[in-house]
Amino acid sequence: MSFSHEKVETSNWLMIVLILVVVAVGGLVEIVPLFFQKSTTQPIAGVTPDTPLRLVGRDIYLREGCYNCHSQMIRPLVAETMRYGHYSVAGEYVYDHPFQWGSKRTGPDLHRVGGKYSDEWQRLHLVSPRDLVPESIMPAYPWLEKAAVDAWPIQARMKALRVAGVPYTDAQIAAAPAELQGRTELDAMVAYLQGLGLALK
Repeated sequence: MSFSHEKVETSNWLMIVLILVVVAVGGLVEIVPLFFQKSTTQPIAGVTPDTPLRLVGRDIYLREGCYNCHSQMIRPLVAETMRYGHYSVAGEYVYDHPFQWGSKRTGPDLHRVGGKYSDEWQRLHLVSPRDLVPESIMPAYPWLEKAAVDAWPIQARMKALRVAGVPYTDAQIAAAPAELQGRTELDAMVAYLQGLGLALK
């Protein structure tokens, strides 16, 4: 069977199959080497697995859809590094499953927000954003202040992450529920935000 230019252009199915083959081969050539590069598989100095409280905060961040407006990837462009700080590197995200990279910027990038503001500022901003930033279009999250953290699924979550390569110890997993006792979802969100991007400050 010969593949003439005319035959490829006039057969929709043949064109679709050839496009899929080219995309698959190109994807493999681009993606597979990343699984073996140290810069993408090893944590950089200072990166540690999330504490149980930060892990719950991350889940709340995902649940509330914060990623729809805030990216967590600073691109290596002068304008971005001047505004947000050092650009993002893969070694900062090796323990994130799934990682929160993206380019959506309805609100500011949050990757280097850790330590930029006080815990109290973060609390007030989550409960009533326009009290601190009058032009903000972010919705308020007052229920986080009253909602207690649900501690029972944390051990299963940490065990699942350990299977994915996050180095949680048995002692850390056993102690996790006690660390969450008496904490609110607002505490968890603040802990998560305050830990973002500290390794390359």
